[in-house]
Amino acid sequence: MARAAAAPAQNLWAQGVLLLLIGLFCVFPFYWMVTTSLKTQVVALQSPPAWWFTPTLNNYREVLFVDGVGRSLVNSLIVAVCTTALAVVLGLPAAYALARFEFGGKRELWFWFITNRFVSPVVLAFPVFLISREIGLRDTHLALILMYLTFTLPIVIWICTDQFRSIPRELDEAALLEGCSQARIFWSICLPLAMPGVAVSAILSFIFSWNELLFAYILAPNAAKTAPAMAITFMEGYDVPFGKIMATSTLIVVPVLVFALLASRHLVRGLTMGAVK
Repeated sequence: MARAAAAPAQNLWAQGVLLLLIGLFCVFPFYWMVTTSLKTQVVALQSPPAWWFTPTLNNYREVLFVDGVGRSLVNSLIVAVCTTALAVVLGLPAAYALARFEFGGKRELWFWFITNRFVSPVVLAFPVFLISREIGLRDTHLALILMYLTFTLPIVIWICTDQFRSIPRELDEAALLEGCSQARIFWSICLPLAMPGVAVSAILSFIFSWNELLFAYILAPNAAKTAPAMAITFMEGYDVPFGKIMATSTLIVVPVLVFALLASRHLVRGLTMGAVK
């Protein structure tokens, strides 16, 4: 009996140690980024690394008020919010139609939406650069918003279509008997029930638009430059200011991290809805 009781306790200890190691492995890069952002260039280049040092906020002052990172953060916010809003506004009616109605070419349309998300961004980089330059959209917020829609719109349609499909059709039939129109059924019945999926798709769209680098670096080199594109500009030349790079990276990561923590309840609920019948 004593051995049988000791075995589960040992397993719990082993699981606890394993989870602790995994947690440290995941948190350490974030810790290193934040601590390096608080070091001077001399301290950041020390070998072996300096674990105890006097923190400084000079890197944050320089990147925000001298190097223009503050403006790039505003650009990132404008692009991410507008892209997310447009993806949700355009994707919800499309997802509802795919989930609730039968029409010619439905399977082909669904396949087209899904395969758009599977296209490698590198394949589109050069053609999009040429098109945006020819029509005068390069270095504008609109160019990034339209580009990001090609990736975020399929996410919204994919997730929200499954959410609408999980809603019983009997609710629609009952509402039709009461004289409700399809628009009223969509806004008053189906949309509130599908809000967890809407929240998930909006969160994923925002995170993608905020973090995207390739198209931001190609399409917005100056006036509309976003924060991720600004971060890599510090690596140009022979001098690599690690403190500035890490300070900019911290300013990019922290808002997304806070947003994800605040919305985690909706994220988990939306992703797991329908998993248990």
